[in-house]
Amino acid sequence: MRRPFREAIKERILLADGAMGTQIYERGVFINRNFDELNLAMPELIRQIHADYINAGADLIETNTFRANRIALAAYGLEGKVRAINEAGARLARAAAGDEVYVAGSVGPLGVTIEPLGRLARDEAKAAFAEQIAGLVTAGVDCLILETFLSLDELEIAYGAARSVTDVPIIASVAFRLDNEGEVIGVSPAEAARRIAGWGAEIVGTNCVQGPEATLRVIQAMRAVSDVKLCAMPNAGLPQVVEGRTLYMATPEYMGEYARRLVQGGANIVGGCCGTNPAEIAEMRKFLRAVSPSPRVQVEVTAPPPSEIAPIPIDRKSAFGANLGKKFQVSVEIEPPRGFDPQKTIAGARFLHEHGVDAVNIADGARAVARMSPMALAKLIKDDVGIETVIHYCCRDRNLLGMQMDLIGANALGLRNILIITGDPPKMGNFPHATGVFDVDAIGLLHFARMLNHGHDLGGRPMGEVASLLLGCGCNPGAINLDLEVERYRKKVAAGAEFVFSQPVYDPEMLEAFVQRTADVPVIPFFVGVLPLASLKNAEFLHNEVPGMQIPQPIMERMRTASTKEAQRKEGIRIAQEALAAARKLPRIQGAYIFPPFGSYEAVLEVMEVL
Repeated sequence: MRRPFREAIKERILLADGAMGTQIYERGVFINRNFDELNLAMPELIRQIHADYINAGADLIETNTFRANRIALAAYGLEGKVRAINEAGARLARAAAGDEVYVAGSVGPLGVTIEPLGRLARDEAKAAFAEQIAGLVTAGVDCLILETFLSLDELEIAYGAARSVTDVPIIASVAFRLDNEGEVIGVSPAEAARRIAGWGAEIVGTNCVQGPEATLRVIQAMRAVSDVKLCAMPNAGLPQVVEGRTLYMATPEYMGEYARRLVQGGANIVGGCCGTNPAEIAEMRKFLRAVSPSPRVQVEVTAPPPSEIAPIPIDRKSAFGANLGKKFQVSVEIEPPRGFDPQKTIAGARFLHEHGVDAVNIADGARAVARMSPMALAKLIKDDVGIETVIHYCCRDRNLLGMQMDLIGANALGLRNILIITGDPPKMGNFPHATGVFDVDAIGLLHFARMLNHGHDLGGRPMGEVASLLLGCGCNPGAINLDLEVERYRKKVAAGAEFVFSQPVYDPEMLEAFVQRTADVPVIPFFVGVLPLASLKNAEFLHNEVPGMQIPQPIMERMRTASTKEAQRKEGIRIAQEALAAARKLPRIQGAYIFPPFGSYEAVLEVMEVL
């Protein structure tokens, strides 16, 4: 079930849908029809458009009600159907959205000039907006989007009308005019953001008129002056007339790339306006794979219940735990095989053990790709090689019952080092229709696992004995939303994390900034992530396609200047060595978490030379 919209927008990036009007036109409805009235006349068409956007990966869809106000509908003799059209639009979207997707009630400008420049009185304008919004709210929208407003004065009237009717969250979105040089005409994005936030709006946005590049500049200008949540819905480039038809020429890949840039620029919601289609929204989804799923159970992190049995000290839980804080340890990630034969993977672990690596950590369905169970592989490696193993354990695939059984089993098998992660959404993997469980996220599971270490099951009932699980967590020093990342890291440590593995770091200053931002958090051993870049193509893939990965532009330029693939490989090793050497100088960094590029354990040894 979807969480309240206000909570969702605080926790993750939301992908909105694309154009409604151009989709209706492309599906055979000519422009002399009133598109809003199709909610009543052609509901199946509207329902299918909503479904296509949801199938493309949209988290938020808009109702087909952009001009469904009394004044605009009067031109078609439909002014008496305002309530019916808006309620029908909201019901169609709500039915398509189901239990997971959010619905935004779309409200556009009235289409006439308001006093003092026009004849329409402000009270009449407010009443027209309120009538439309009442219909949307009655039918159950999660939020309102007041969009494509060229006039801040009219937008303020619409906002006041909405607040007179409902307290649902409001996205207040401005369409900025551009001159021939691409510069904003009239009120600046910064001033618009300040004014709209001053009304109390929770989300400020921009949509329409401009393409992705200009939208990015608007978002960056808004973010520079305000901490309010931001929404960006650009057109699919600038329209061009080809043989009498207005076409939008932006490709899905172009829209996808700008989705990533808009999020990096500060947007909390991204989607599309005129000319965008489900294919482009699907491509934007690919670039937003780092979106964290919402846990279904909200866990209040508290101290474990008192127990008559003392918990096991960290240094007695495992050999890995015994060395935490006493030596600079190196753990290397091993990817489980896709098939049934683990011998090649075991041989890799043996190679690493023989060359002084302290532990291997085993991914749990990374990028939502199904592979051999990390727990099974860890047991095979532990028995055959003897090296310490760190098992990744994600919340995606198991409910709380299964999690408790797995953790009890891991403890019994002597697999004590557990790195708890939320996990990547199934939509990004090789089974996109698989169900993501996500009863809890990493914070919630850390709390529950700590209860096992204190002799209580996940329901708080005494077990008569304690587990010896050494609990770790992940963090991303280069996260786009660093404030959220710092807060989640603080909660993970409070929930029971005893060590942390970071995402790969290429910029030592970024790592140092994260360490400083978390200086008030109790210190736990920090393993810095290191991933040697194998080539320029590899760097571009990691930056654009892999959740949580950010390759700084100076690093990308160093890879570009390397003329051959071998030169790029060597440059990637040098970059990794520099990052590791710089990280080791920070007092809180007590280990390295190295990713072998394309399974090359020899590259790991090259990186380790700086140690």
